[in-house]
Amino acid sequence: MPRNLDLTALRSFVAVTETGGVTRAAGFLNLTQSAVSMQLKRLEESLGVALFDRTGRALVLTTAGEQLLSYARRMLDLNDEVYAKMTDCAYEGEIVLGVPHDIVYPAIPQVLQRFHAEFPRMRVNLLSSYTRRLKEMFARGECQLILGTEDGLDTGGETLVELPLIWMGAPGGSAWRRRPLRLAFEQNCIFRIGAQRALDEAGIPWEMAVESDSSRTIEASVSADLAVSAVLYGTIPQYMAAIQHDGALPKLQGKRINLYTEAGAADAPRAALTNFIRQAFQSRLGRDHDLPGRMTAAE
Repeated sequence: MPRNLDLTALRSFVAVTETGGVTRAAGFLNLTQSAVSMQLKRLEESLGVALFDRTGRALVLTTAGEQLLSYARRMLDLNDEVYAKMTDCAYEGEIVLGVPHDIVYPAIPQVLQRFHAEFPRMRVNLLSSYTRRLKEMFARGECQLILGTEDGLDTGGETLVELPLIWMGAPGGSAWRRRPLRLAFEQNCIFRIGAQRALDEAGIPWEMAVESDSSRTIEASVSADLAVSAVLYGTIPQYMAAIQHDGALPKLQGKRINLYTEAGAADAPRAALTNFIRQAFQSRLGRDHDLPGRMTAAE
């Protein structure tokens, strides 16, 4: 007799893989950690294979896990498409969401995917710019929701999470050892002044090696080991890495990720999008390397 795969377990499997751990996936799915872990365990038992290599600290898929991930994504996409078509969601329209470019990844793509599955007729117009410009657009009513990276919090806002600011450079690079320290920042980057001030207070000479309005230019220069920069923990772009400087560089002040929503907006799509954003960023507070199967007795 044919056996059926559990779509709920598959959704947990995909979420754990994409978010990097059980804790973050649980927050994204609005489930408990133990529930997600149990679903993964049952999925492995039903298939008779190990989906994760649990010998190290990093979250690594086995060959069977990689193969299942491809199938699972297609099955969930088809399930969500069928559900949306058959339920014929009545909501239509557009929501303008403003997000600073340096915190778009990894949370926002997951949020947009989840929102589209529930409100297929709604369009989210994603705008990416600096916090100051986004707040100006929000004040003029040009955005319904915005995120900002800030030291404080303005009236009407909500702090989703506070993350440390860390130094980043090329993987295995040596630019951070050179003096004066070569920096690469966008001209309007909110992290720039704080990094310069921290270096001044630590007595470390520095120079602006790369200035640009393009984040791609900064990323290319840093990944080439020509300079260093700073980003919020958990948002390091591909081809770059956190600098393990053992105290040779000063500690940087963290930033808040704040959410601002249009007053009086209580429709279901807006409320759902706000909740998805809240869950995606707050789940970043979870433990690192929380591999499935490594749960404590309390969990």
